[in-house]
This record gives sequence, structure tokens and C-alpha cells, in this order.
Amino acid sequence: MREQYRSAGLAEEELAAGPMEQFDRWFRDAVRSGVYEPNAMVVSTADADGRPSSRTVLLKEYGPRGFVFYTNYRSRKGRELAANPRLSLLFPWHPIARQVIVSGTAQRVARAETAAYFRERPRGSQLGAWASEQSSKIASRAELERLYADVELRHPPGEEIPAPPEWGGFLVVPQSAEFWQGRENRLHDRLRYEAQDGGWRVDRLCP
Repeated sequence: MREQYRSAGLAEEELAAGPMEQFDRWFRDAVRSGVYEPNAMVVSTADADGRPSSRTVLLKEYGPRGFVFYTNYRSRKGRELAANPRLSLLFPWHPIARQVIVSGTAQRVARAETAAYFRERPRGSQLGAWASEQSSKIASRAELERLYADVELRHPPGEEIPAPPEWGGFLVVPQSAEFWQGRENRLHDRLRYEAQDGGWRVDRLCP
């Protein structure tokens, strides 16, 4: 299986001054192009011994400070980030032959920020956050559904549900961000921002 990319290129003079502004441009392009769940990203972490793991997570916020996602702090990624805050994010926008690859460090967001976001989640998602001890072993699907039903009984409709104490957000502060544009004959454009002296250096990488 082989696809010939024929998309327009990416030139240095077209880039924004910083990676978050450039990400905003490309994210808006992905939304306009109808990319399915453009905020879906692959989050890769590693434990204290360097063993990597990856999973798909939904980006919930981005801006000048970086990228924000939410998870259970006791999940595998939560535990790994506690031991090793370095991670990478990959946005695989295949339909428009683009990728964004971010490398940086993660830090927990303030509890008030987590609480504010949690209040915006659908009720079912709020209940699910309480019912699931993310990444832990469970005997069966039936057991998971029983846990959910128990939580649902404890929180009747109309009652405000607080965020679980072990659940919250991570802010990813980028140290580098690569913008990958697929081109013909595998001569892809790869432009990478690297943090340097309070600003950003841009390098072109061979495909």
C-alpha cells in the first residue's frame, strides 16, 4: 500500500513566529477540511526505566502556554509522567497529509482549572471518571458496568458531580514542534521549531 502525496508545500517564510501560532493555523485547517477528531493525539510517555508507552488522548485546550489534556493521575500515563515528565504528542492528520510532532514536558494544571473543566463534561463522562480506575485490572465488562451503576445511584440527576481527587489535567510545555507536510516522491517538508534563548530556532529536516 502506497499513497503519492501531492499537497502544497511548507516553506520557511510561511511559518508563524512560534509553534503555538503555527499549530493554531494548521489545527483550523484540519477542522475546515473535515478531519475526523482533529484534536485526537497520540501521547507517548516512558517510565523511570525508559520503557515507552503510547495511547490516543483528546486535546482539550491549546494556547500560548502549551497543550492541555485530562486523565486519571493513577493511570499508566499519569504514573509515568510523575516519574518522568518528558513526553511527545503526535497529531496524525492523514487526510490532509500533515502531522505535528511535539516534544516537551508535562506538569499538572491547577486544581481549580481541573474542576472548571470537569463541570463542562457530559454527566456520563463525569460518572465514568469516578467508576473507572484507569489502567487497573478488572474482572469483566459486567464488573465495570456495575461500578458505573453504583456511581450513578450515588449521584442522582441534577446533582453536581465533583472531579475525582485522582483525576486532572496536564499542561504540555513544548520544547520542540515539528510540522510535517507530505509531498510527492517522499520529499516531504519537515520544519522543526526548537526552543532557544527564550525564542525559537527553525530547522528544515530531511524527509
